[in-house]
Amino acid sequence: MSYLYFDKPLLANLQESLPKEILRTNRSGAYSCSTILDCNTRKYHGLLVVPVKDLDDDNHVLLSSLDETVIQHGAQFNLGLHKYSGNVFSPNGHKYVRSYAWEKVPTTIYRVGGVILQKEKVFQHFENRILIRYTLLDAHSPTTLRLRPFLAFRSVKECTHENGVASQHYDVIDNGIKTRMYPHYPELMMQLNKKNEFVFEPAWYRGIEYQKEQELGYEYKEDLYVPGYFEFNIKKGESVVFSAGLNELGTSQLKKIFDHEMDVHVPRTSFYSCLINAAHQFHYERDGETYIIAGYPWFKCRVRDMFISLPGLTLAIDEVEYYEKVMKTAVKGLRDFMDNRKSDIMIREIEKPDVLLWAIWCIQQYARLVDAETAVKKYGELVHQMVDFIREDKHPNLSLHDNGLLFTNGRTQAVTWMNSEVNGHPVVPRSGYVVEINALWYNALHFLAEILTSQDCSTEADVYTGLAEKTGDSFKSTFLNHHGYLLDYVDQDYISWSVRPNMLIATSLEYSPLTTPEKKKIFDICTKELLTPKGMRSLSPKSGGYNPIYAGCQAQRDAAYHQGTVWPWLSGFYLETCLKIYKRSGLSWVDRCFLGFEEEMNYHCIGTLPELFDGNPPFSGRGAVSFAVNVASVLRIFKVLSKFYNY
Repeated sequence: MSYLYFDKPLLANLQESLPKEILRTNRSGAYSCSTILDCNTRKYHGLLVVPVKDLDDDNHVLLSSLDETVIQHGAQFNLGLHKYSGNVFSPNGHKYVRSYAWEKVPTTIYRVGGVILQKEKVFQHFENRILIRYTLLDAHSPTTLRLRPFLAFRSVKECTHENGVASQHYDVIDNGIKTRMYPHYPELMMQLNKKNEFVFEPAWYRGIEYQKEQELGYEYKEDLYVPGYFEFNIKKGESVVFSAGLNELGTSQLKKIFDHEMDVHVPRTSFYSCLINAAHQFHYERDGETYIIAGYPWFKCRVRDMFISLPGLTLAIDEVEYYEKVMKTAVKGLRDFMDNRKSDIMIREIEKPDVLLWAIWCIQQYARLVDAETAVKKYGELVHQMVDFIREDKHPNLSLHDNGLLFTNGRTQAVTWMNSEVNGHPVVPRSGYVVEINALWYNALHFLAEILTSQDCSTEADVYTGLAEKTGDSFKSTFLNHHGYLLDYVDQDYISWSVRPNMLIATSLEYSPLTTPEKKKIFDICTKELLTPKGMRSLSPKSGGYNPIYAGCQAQRDAAYHQGTVWPWLSGFYLETCLKIYKRSGLSWVDRCFLGFEEEMNYHCIGTLPELFDGNPPFSGRGAVSFAVNVASVLRIFKVLSKFYNY
């Protein structure tokens, strides 16, 4: 039985099966996402969702879904599933599903009387094309299969409705059709590798509902256009491949393409292999540049997320070449920023005050996990440039004070990863001396001194070591309080006493200003007040403003975003701290903390980790269905554990 496997009793229970989503990406910005029953519950869902450069920077749903109908002896059995008003589902194709498994590719088995039909899906790498292979495993009489495409041609941020502008025109191509509902959109090519009949039967299916959007307070009803259907006979043991893409293919290629995509997929046979597959989903290449997508289905490339996640998504699974490709692109963006040049590099929020410090941390991971000498050759000059850029007060929102600490203004804008805002103002106005910014600064100074020492520049290295010592002394006197934990930020006379997980970044860094006993006190407090089975709470329940449930309208969710919700990526720093303090004796605790993440492989978006969780039981998954920093953090801990377990 596959690691990711669901049987009929669960699949027939819509309350259990519809929350389980599935994501496939093509590493070029496009994706395919739905539920395991192929019933869309978000406006972001669709079989073929692609970027359309001629329109905007968003993704667009072209092919929303594809309903299959099995026909025997003139009787029709529709395998589709859509939700309509009044909690009505029609047709009820889920009652024919016998199993769903995902090892190499998502595979659904249907049974309709004596007919057993297998459906397998692949999303082609670097091509905007979804491929679906139907195999008739068993049938006792002649069988016909009908495929009815539901088209949207709209942004993922909107819903479409019946209108007189949408074009019903189509052209016949090799074993299929091509059509385009609106100008400026690409043509959608739908083809099969078998001769078939396309029956033009245009219709709008009105009032389809997306329950996830309804829960979030967004528009949740739309009308989808169906141009007609493809129909063909299928014999027992026969396989037929359906393709939907942006360019026409010779249909004799479809089987070969499908088989190739099957071969290159890493089987999902364990927790670890699921995470590797999830890591690959964040790869993004465009216009010759290489990026990391922050999350799906709505995030773009955010530079802070990219630097935090890059070591885990690449170095931790021995994919050094991809790390170097991403960094090659990132270096261009970083240099453009520091030289005050307009950049063509598509990384967002590069001006945030902690970004350069996370970039240095990211390079430091390369030095630790790959090779220190190579890291110095490739990135040593860049590290020096970034540190001096900050040291010389060239950053627009960082000031180096005489005490060695960095000061940033976050009163009117969000400046750290805690970036939620309500009515244009940060929910958590982290300003002044921010704990992780200054911990990363201390670490960066020592790392640069280490680089300079390796280059026989000991005199210059001593300068940065001296600055680091001043920063370390001020760090402890500013942030370490008499309760034994670190203040979150200090803004002139205002002191944030809230217990937050950002202090764990300081305890886990290669160079930390804290002693082992100080780290242990912080670790213990975080264990008692912040740790959950899904990661670290963003705020202690004992602190004022604790708001652990990420639900309700947009404003309510934004207010809760960092006020008690759980963020798995911070567990990486927590578990690293544990191993730094307790070494081998901490292994059993680290293993125990992993259990909460592994069970998530069968929930939410299967095979990956969502953006965040509620801070109170049952710790429901929320936000983006797949989030890069979370996947990366767990993979990074796997890598750290490998040093102890030798695997």
